[in-house]
Amino acid sequence: MTSRAASARLWFALGALACAGLLAYALVLQYFQGQDPCPLCLVQRAFFTLFMAAFLVGALHNPGRTGSVVYAVLGLLAAAGGFAVAARQVWLQHLPKDQVPACGPDLYFMLQNFPLARTLEKLFTGTGECAEVKWRLLGLSIAEWSLAWFAALALYALWLAARAQRSRRT
Repeated sequence: MTSRAASARLWFALGALACAGLLAYALVLQYFQGQDPCPLCLVQRAFFTLFMAAFLVGALHNPGRTGSVVYAVLGLLAAAGGFAVAARQVWLQHLPKDQVPACGPDLYFMLQNFPLARTLEKLFTGTGECAEVKWRLLGLSIAEWSLAWFAALALYALWLAARAQRSRRT
């Protein structure tokens, strides 16, 4: 294995590991601190999982230059989707109380009782419970931390893509 290939594997593995850590912490918050996820939180978890999957496959596949760009772009798309959902939740959290949408049923109820299109609409637009802030770290809510992490992961994916493109020219 060349040092470039080992290095690409390592960079993809680090991105996947970061997402695994974030998802593990989300589970700690849920199961040990009673922070039940709202619909938008669940969608953000899905985007962290997609990013992790793209980077994990990249680490296992040991791609060449083109493959590295493809996996980095897939990660970038997942990070961009998660960023949009987290931004929506941060926006909801900063609305005046009289403008916050009403709380809706939980995901499990929606999946059992609503058509899939309506469930997906509620998942991506959020409900009043998505505007609640019950936990903060260094003054930031979970949604604000997610927004920051998605931005960092997007920049990381862009850096990996640019790195692969640069190595093509050398």
